[in-house]
Amino acid sequence: MKISKKKDFIPISQKLWQYLEQYNRKKKLPIKYKELFRYQESFPVLDKNGQDTLWDSLIYSQSHEKELKENLAILYALLKTESHIEIVEHLEAERIDYCNFGNSHPFRVKIVNLLNDNYDYMYIKTPDASRVYGLELEHLLSPNYISYLVDEDTLVEEHIAGIPGDQFIKDYFSFPNFNKVRFAKEFIKFNERCFVRLLGDMRSYNFVVEVTPDFEDEQYRIRAIDFDQQSYEGNKSVYLPQYFKENNSIIKMGMEFINVDTTKQYQFEERTLIARRLNIQSERLHYLLDCMRKDQISRQGKVEELKKELNNYLHTKEFHDCKNMGDILEVNLRLMLSDHIRKLEV
Repeated sequence: MKISKKKDFIPISQKLWQYLEQYNRKKKLPIKYKELFRYQESFPVLDKNGQDTLWDSLIYSQSHEKELKENLAILYALLKTESHIEIVEHLEAERIDYCNFGNSHPFRVKIVNLLNDNYDYMYIKTPDASRVYGLELEHLLSPNYISYLVDEDTLVEEHIAGIPGDQFIKDYFSFPNFNKVRFAKEFIKFNERCFVRLLGDMRSYNFVVEVTPDFEDEQYRIRAIDFDQQSYEGNKSVYLPQYFKENNSIIKMGMEFINVDTTKQYQFEERTLIARRLNIQSERLHYLLDCMRKDQISRQGKVEELKKELNNYLHTKEFHDCKNMGDILEVNLRLMLSDHIRKLEV
């Protein structure tokens, strides 16, 4: 499957900045992305098996480190509690890592609660518009709430906890208590969520799996962790996780345990849930789609390609007059969810 090796960086438009400010995503942050590059040394972060994780741990000068870590603790408090920064008294930025791999070149900050040694992470990046649209659509249309803040050249995101998809496939699939039917069902629903809201590139290493013990078994939820490919590529298959070879073992398992009728049932269930969220958040989603329609978050050639592919795939001509990715997403939501929205309104 063809995906751009280096996605264009899309700056945030003035209208999108207004949206972010209205919904409290835009904040004056105590530290900026570029300030974290003032480190002196770095060394590779290895996993428990001694393998390179593609992250480097950073060392700063003593004169710079104290102020830097204080501001990072305040930043974490803003991300998690908005204005209640008094919690910084028992927070410490224990480690700062940097990843030069991929599009966003993120910093990862480990925050430790000094009262009980519990820890969490946050990520600091440059604010690409595609990613911001992806984060916001995830917040509005998925079952997952997303915390993030933006300020000029800086985007800070909460850590999305879970087992990396590729690691989950490698380890969990062989566990005796692994419920294959439940996981196959969850992947079908995840596949549907991605396609309805046009989130692309959900290969196994771009999502995590939450495992929740139930009174008789386990429940699974798949959560996206990479939002750079929101409504960017022209190939419609990019928005369907089922077509990535990295996910083949999941597809093979699903074909073994789930038939066509059951697949349709799960798809309809997921569309109904998305439609309910859309009804609740209709005013905010309308504002966001209006921002997207006035924005240019992909190349025109990709827009034209996706229009044709979706018209063919969904047996319609509804995408013919779309001028940009915002138009395409609005039409896709209407086509995929219209029956479910009508049923909810009855």
